[in-house]
Amino acid sequence: MSAVQPSYREQAAAIFRAGVAAADPYLAVKRFLRADSELLHIGSEQTGYRSGDWRRIHLISFGKAACAMADAAQTIIPESWLAAKGIVVTNYDNIDVVENCQVFGAGHPLPDAAGLHAAKAIATRLSNTNPGELVLVLISGGGSALLPYPAVGINLADKIATTRLLLASGATINQINCVRKHLSRLKGGGLARFAAPADLHALILSDVLDNDLSAIASGPTVPDDTTFIDAVAILESFGIWQKIPSSVQNYLQQGAQGLQIETPKDSDPLFRQTSHHLLGSNAISVDAAIDQACKLGYDTQLYSKQLGGEARLVAEQIALHALSATAGMTQPTAVIAGGETTVTLKGNGKGGRNQEMALAFALAAEKYGLNGAWTFLSGGTDGRDGPTDAAGGIVDDGTLPRIRAAGLDPAALLDDNDSYPALQAANDLLLSGATGTNVADLQVLLLHPHE
Repeated sequence: MSAVQPSYREQAAAIFRAGVAAADPYLAVKRFLRADSELLHIGSEQTGYRSGDWRRIHLISFGKAACAMADAAQTIIPESWLAAKGIVVTNYDNIDVVENCQVFGAGHPLPDAAGLHAAKAIATRLSNTNPGELVLVLISGGGSALLPYPAVGINLADKIATTRLLLASGATINQINCVRKHLSRLKGGGLARFAAPADLHALILSDVLDNDLSAIASGPTVPDDTTFIDAVAILESFGIWQKIPSSVQNYLQQGAQGLQIETPKDSDPLFRQTSHHLLGSNAISVDAAIDQACKLGYDTQLYSKQLGGEARLVAEQIALHALSATAGMTQPTAVIAGGETTVTLKGNGKGGRNQEMALAFALAAEKYGLNGAWTFLSGGTDGRDGPTDAAGGIVDDGTLPRIRAAGLDPAALLDDNDSYPALQAANDLLLSGATGTNVADLQVLLLHPHE
């Protein structure tokens, strides 16, 4: 008897999982870290190596993939070479036991007191490093929120309030990070300042589309080319300057006037002892998703590796692309994209950018009369979309009828940024659980000829 053919929804989920697997943080660190009896070697044949006979290594790992990355590192580095237990900071969903490490859970996407405690522990450890030692930093997405260490005169509540306003404003991740860098002691090269005079090397799993190292986790180990003046301009441009706490206003104004120390720039001597390697990225995961779609027998199209913009508008653009792609289509086609969209909150609902995109795509497909069988998935590779337990949504031409059969109005729910209950009613939430990695989002659109 032949095997049962997976449903279109199962195929879309399999393509998504292949993209997530390509960003496996444990295997990535294993590929880039090696020790022999004399030296620690960091890198690969393709990227080149940094090697040293460091016998006091400070292992610091933070982000959504922090536990897996630290676990890989501590299996490679001889225990006798570790200066002390490593420090690992991750979001609560991804907490795990890591040998030879102290693991902290912390808040994400909004920072919390536990994250502040962890950030202080890292700062204290790094303040006591010496020349000839190595600070090995393992960085993955989510690090910006997980390590809040506000600048002098700003308390955590004020920083949280500012972050909340930025997240709701529609600001890009780079704009949000610019502000956060200038309110922090660790971000924007701040961690590198604490680590000096030791050597520093960072292994980085990128959740930023262009792999800009100054944007990943707000660039704690690299120079920052943004300024206090930039941060003020961003807050003013989104109309939230007057809404942020006065302590934040005062500190940023002082910085813009040269009365606070700027983030370290490329010319700062401390960066002579720092280096990095990029382990994985959204682009790598997009390629893996395309490979999986090919294995499933689809003709494949790359829609974008730089997907950005307002989630519902991007969904409509993809729906229009699908309408064009189905004209004369004779073979099943997979359209793959990766990136990170934004949502400007205008309602009071529950959801995230991927759920919003999925619901918006279903509405746009109905609006434009998309023919044939189709399935659309939009999901976060970390397994969590906004402040929900879903990674995103997976919709098809039956989604809207299922929502309406439950007595709900999908268009009204979208307008209220309330995509979660809409997709929940249709049984169309993408529930992957925490994945232990984070390289932004993936979109999978499967198109089949009219049946």
